[in-house]
Amino acid sequence: MPNDDTIKLLKECDAGTKMGIDGIQQVIDKVEDKQLLSILEKYLKDHEKLEHKIQGKLNEFHDSEKEPNPIARAMSWVKINVKLIKGEHDPVIADLMTEGCNMGIKSISRYMNQYPTAMETIKSLCYDLVELEENFEKDLRRFL
Repeated sequence: MPNDDTIKLLKECDAGTKMGIDGIQQVIDKVEDKQLLSILEKYLKDHEKLEHKIQGKLNEFHDSEKEPNPIARAMSWVKINVKLIKGEHDPVIADLMTEGCNMGIKSISRYMNQYPTAMETIKSLCYDLVELEENFEKDLRRFL
């Protein structure tokens, strides 16, 4: 049976993955560059695959998912929409997604330190999320 750290870390990983999916979905229809669109589509699928694994673990542990903080979600929406008013979208989108990746990496790393006794299988999912965000950020650099 999973301990409290395991459940808490899994829920934070769940919320972080959902924030990534939500952020990509907010901008994907505004992208003009086909290569940037391809990158966003790839990482959207990768986030969704990871979310599916996390959901499987939550179901296995008979626990519920965690929605991202509504204030963080609202602030993200406002920031995205305000910045996209200006015009040239692709560099702004790359910048916003890069900021999101960095925030995700910091958050998950903080939670992994906060919940050190979590099961290794759950920590592994968190490492997968961090690696996903790092790779996403690297792939976005050429569009900044």
